[in-house]
Amino acid sequence: MIDTAHLRVHGARLQKRLQDLGRFGALPGGGTNRLALGDADRAGRDWTVGQMQALGMAVQVDAIGNVVATYAGTEDLPPVMTGSHIDTVRTGGLYDGNYGVMAGLEVVATLADAGMRMRRPIQVAFFTNEEGARFQPDMMGSLVMVGGMPLQQALATQAVDDGATVGEELQRIGYAGQAPVGAPRVDCFVELHIEQGPVLEQQGVQIGVVEGVQGICWMEFTFDGTSNHAGTTPMALRHDAGMCAMRCAAFVHELVARYGGRQLGTVGAVQLKPNLINVIPAQAVMTVDLRNTDGDRLRQAQAEVLAFARHTAIEAGVRFEHRQLADFAPVAFDAALVDSVQRHAHAQGLSTLRMPSGAGHDAQMLARVCPTAMVFVPSAGGLSHNVREHTAPEQLEQGANVLLQVLLERAQRA
Repeated sequence: MIDTAHLRVHGARLQKRLQDLGRFGALPGGGTNRLALGDADRAGRDWTVGQMQALGMAVQVDAIGNVVATYAGTEDLPPVMTGSHIDTVRTGGLYDGNYGVMAGLEVVATLADAGMRMRRPIQVAFFTNEEGARFQPDMMGSLVMVGGMPLQQALATQAVDDGATVGEELQRIGYAGQAPVGAPRVDCFVELHIEQGPVLEQQGVQIGVVEGVQGICWMEFTFDGTSNHAGTTPMALRHDAGMCAMRCAAFVHELVARYGGRQLGTVGAVQLKPNLINVIPAQAVMTVDLRNTDGDRLRQAQAEVLAFARHTAIEAGVRFEHRQLADFAPVAFDAALVDSVQRHAHAQGLSTLRMPSGAGHDAQMLARVCPTAMVFVPSAGGLSHNVREHTAPEQLEQGANVLLQVLLERAQRA
């Protein structure tokens, strides 16, 4: 077996790649706006593919636009894969997703510098539309890759901003690939990511050893009532769509407090029509985001919120409809791979904390088809999806070195 314990990534090179990628879709005050399949995403994709090719990697693009680059091994065995995404929200930072992809390239660059190849190939991937900010659901590319969503359904999905479809935009930006989806040949998948929360920083821990991802339920509620004069319509005679939405928002907050534990709930968007100070709303459209590491509790919470929304609509005499925007069960990562993350962190003298992921990640999709794990590094102030998102360079380097050793150990397996 090749001795790789001495290998370490080049921290400054990793930092430069992150800064360089951040130029595409850069915002005036810092951060990035690189929505999936937009022009900035195309530019970021082109640059990243160029980085892959410069490392001598063979690049493939599949039918949903996922990009997978392969650093060949000495044997034709299922590859060890890492990566994440490079699309962002409208006010994103430099690290969410991007860090996992650039760190994967740094792993390959470290091997290339040492003139080494492992037994198994090493792949670095970036997946289409992980954020779900422009097309829903989120984690679309990885979901399609593993066969969890039909390709044609994904390609027909319309953007929330301009109505363009995924398929049209892939063609427009030149990333409608030919590689098949649905049954990837992968030995394992390890994703490195910023925590996007405050726990590691608050506890003074260097590496998060992620044991799984909590379940996610996204719903959209639409209440249709009657618009009327705010000053002349008695309260008892109103059909107030806005009041229904507000009652539901309050109920979500109360439900989370009642459930306790790891139950989370968020009403992130509310739109009223006609949205005037002296007019009873005729329509209210709202979103509900529920999350829990316990799948049964999550389903129970979803049922309660839906039942309350229906009952509220009946009481107010308004029409109610709902759409399921996302529904992902909790995922437990591979125990042996999780242990490997912790072992290699400790071998490098780094403190660890076993924890769940509060956000959704491509890793939870890959877990359907292969052993999977994640590595977290701290997020300053717990900020993410924010232009002030930050992780210190030494922390980025520490996480990448853990990733390096986990991947190399796995890649030397027969």
